[in-house]
Amino acid sequence: MSTSEASDALLDFLADPAHLTLDLATAVARCAKALGLQHAVVYLVDLQQRHLVPQTDVASALPVDGSLAGWAYRTQALRVEESAAGGVTAWFPLLDGAERLGVLAVNQTALTSATLTRGRALASLLAMMITSKRAYEDSYVRRTRTERMQLPSEMLRAFLPPRTIGNAQVVSTAVLEPAYEIGGDAFDHSLTETTLHVTVLDAMGHDLASGLTSAVSLAACRNARRSGADLPELVQSVDEALGRWLPDKFCTAVIAQLDLATGMLRWSNCGHPAPILIRDHRLIVDAMERDADPPMGMPSLLTSQPRRMHEISLEPGDRVLMYTDGVIEARTREAKLMGLERFADYVIRATAGGELAPESMRHLIHSILDAQENRLRDDATLLMFEWRPQGE
Repeated sequence: MSTSEASDALLDFLADPAHLTLDLATAVARCAKALGLQHAVVYLVDLQQRHLVPQTDVASALPVDGSLAGWAYRTQALRVEESAAGGVTAWFPLLDGAERLGVLAVNQTALTSATLTRGRALASLLAMMITSKRAYEDSYVRRTRTERMQLPSEMLRAFLPPRTIGNAQVVSTAVLEPAYEIGGDAFDHSLTETTLHVTVLDAMGHDLASGLTSAVSLAACRNARRSGADLPELVQSVDEALGRWLPDKFCTAVIAQLDLATGMLRWSNCGHPAPILIRDHRLIVDAMERDADPPMGMPSLLTSQPRRMHEISLEPGDRVLMYTDGVIEARTREAKLMGLERFADYVIRATAGGELAPESMRHLIHSILDAQENRLRDDATLLMFEWRPQGE
């Protein structure tokens, strides 16, 4: 099939309104046929990023660690191997912006530059299709879960954004465990043309009420942010929302805003562990250590002291890590607390090795879980963002 024929066939497919209601497997098959590709299968990553799960009953799940498909997912780059059935298989990363969704397998008798281009085009198209449908089609969710999710986790995860967001100037990525039993931990990040907004919070308790506290806090934060509130007003909005609707609940949090043009980072610390700054592959000790204000909610409304806003100027390539205390309280196999130094050292070594930020967070949370035999003493949330202005 010539390039022009493939383009016309794909345009015909997209122009037909019937494609909007197709299930994923049928849509993949028709898109692949329209592009002149022999066979294609979508693999989505599971909730804990350990397995790539095929969206068909014919293929088997593949490990993220230990397979070429997983290598494509981890590095966000094309990988090619010989197929057991003959021919070759090309593994394309499925990316929605900076978010890693999984991989696309394209099986061909032989690969050419034209088929590789069409494979990339198909991966881009399917990533958008998956993102648009997975919020309301439970089939995506069921295939990427390995166990039943507890009710507080189900409620809270409905409020969480994608794990990773980014643009040409910044990338922000987060992980949260235990995936199916989280209580009060939560994170949020979003982008405007000028600013990265990030939040990490830890609500009191480990039950449905703590999840509700986190959900209300996230909603209040987003409502103020989307109304154009500056950082002090945004923090005040969360305090007032908790004080009004959940007066006996509170949470700790760090809420921050990064100016994408200048690298100026402003934040408020409400009773939470201080963020850490990594620059030039080393921990800048106490760079963001400040006296914390009271937790968010009623505690803040009982004092006349205003919230304090802090700021620091980032340098290109700086990575800032925000976390909950469940991270540094986790114990390693040597029965030692993870600790801030161990935590930072892990990220520094991953950064020095050229590892992508989302992959660093995936590896770090897995190392914590594996040392705990998947039994964390507390929720553990990690969020890291890297400022990389254009031209740097």
